[in-house]
Amino acid sequence: MKQPFRLNPPDKLCLRLADDGMIPNNRKCPLLLYRQALTLPAHDPAVLFETLFASNRWSGSWRDGIYAFHHYHSTSHEVLGVYSGSVTVLFGGEHGVTQEIQRGDVVVIPAGVAHKNLGSSEDFGVVGAYPEGRHWDLCYGRPGERPRADDNIAQVPVPELDPVYGVDGPLGQEWK
Repeated sequence: MKQPFRLNPPDKLCLRLADDGMIPNNRKCPLLLYRQALTLPAHDPAVLFETLFASNRWSGSWRDGIYAFHHYHSTSHEVLGVYSGSVTVLFGGEHGVTQEIQRGDVVVIPAGVAHKNLGSSEDFGVVGAYPEGRHWDLCYGRPGERPRADDNIAQVPVPELDPVYGVDGPLGQEWK
């Protein structure tokens, strides 16, 4: 069956983000940013991300935006696929790294890595999903969240499949 989109070769950015005392980030798994991972059609591009992620066993998908406050998940990794517009995101907490992501980009966020929407275009839309449909929690980097969050992060397994490129994708190489 012909895919309704074009999967582009990985143009990958790998970001290792350090624990800042409030935000644990993830010392084992770097954040992965795939620039223009998909060439999307004009008609319903969100469904293409949902289908691709599900085919690689990343499920529990949703469509929305990114919260405008620092947050992270201690019980699951997360993938975000931008199907419309663009957004500037601060990854890693207050002293982290700012990246602009846009239509066709995918970000694979390891458990523990904070993300915050600093501003987006009016038409910004993103699809999110989780490996094997894992349950996710919401942490804010507040006093008292750790060491429970640290314990949770240490127990989150590395997914078998990259959410975009499957078994041979960069995730398997970078998250060994």
